[in-house]
Amino acid sequence: MATAAVRMFRKLEGVFCVYKPPGVHWKLVRDSIETNLLKGINATPPQPLPQEVRFLAQPGVNTEESKGLRLSAVSVPVLSHHTLVTGPEFRNIRVGVGHRLDAFSSGVLVLAVGNGSKVLNDLYKTRITRDYTLEGEFGIATHDFSHTGRVVERSTYGHITQDKLDRVLAILQGANQKALLMYSNVDMRSQEAYEKAAQGLLGPEGKSVPILTGLRCVHFEPPSFTIEVQCLNETQKYLRKVVHEIGLELRSTAVCKGVRRTRDGPFMLQDALIHHHWTATDIMQAIRHYHSSKKDINHSHS
Repeated sequence: MATAAVRMFRKLEGVFCVYKPPGVHWKLVRDSIETNLLKGINATPPQPLPQEVRFLAQPGVNTEESKGLRLSAVSVPVLSHHTLVTGPEFRNIRVGVGHRLDAFSSGVLVLAVGNGSKVLNDLYKTRITRDYTLEGEFGIATHDFSHTGRVVERSTYGHITQDKLDRVLAILQGANQKALLMYSNVDMRSQEAYEKAAQGLLGPEGKSVPILTGLRCVHFEPPSFTIEVQCLNETQKYLRKVVHEIGLELRSTAVCKGVRRTRDGPFMLQDALIHHHWTATDIMQAIRHYHSSKKDINHSHS
């Protein structure tokens, strides 16, 4: 019969997402969650100790008539099975990490426990896209494209308008759409290409260069601006470089002040667990919610 700890671990096998704050390495997030899961699982009530029969001396008053030792059969617990002797039932839990975020980025970070790692691998084979919010600032350039880097150039930005920025974003998106078609390895004149494009499945086979499938300015107040990006096979360093190149296209300079992932495939920002909810109970509920929503989607498609 499975113990309470084993039953709880089986309920924790699955995929969920957390919110990684900026300035924290993803390994620290993973290690914190592994520690919290171990605490939650090992805090479950232990199994009752097995009993064994022992012959113990029967307590009584010694008299002259009692010439021998009197024994009685007694059932006692087997203390060698106690958790203080054997230690905790679970001593290690491996938590898998999906598409990673670097230390200076924040947002949705997908994780998996147990058999969920296989689900996570299958998920990333489906060419899912990710959404980011990039915060930029005109008039400055650094050696690593971030606002904390060494300043290498300063420039004016008074000539930049939102219309000019939108025009640059449209040109950049069009160039990436051509790259998307080029890496899809499908004849654009075939019926297969039409069907994939209609279903939104047109994309690169395997690894490819980073591709931006959508760009939109959502805030413009010079020198600050914010753009939303939808992309494939990206890194956060590449996205910072995109902000830098946007500044150059506008005959100025720009630096990235923040990178936040708002969606990773089916995982949205509102689904992400914040630090106070990185507990076994909340993670179990998040995994259950993902499984139920996935069943609803499959049922609606059928």
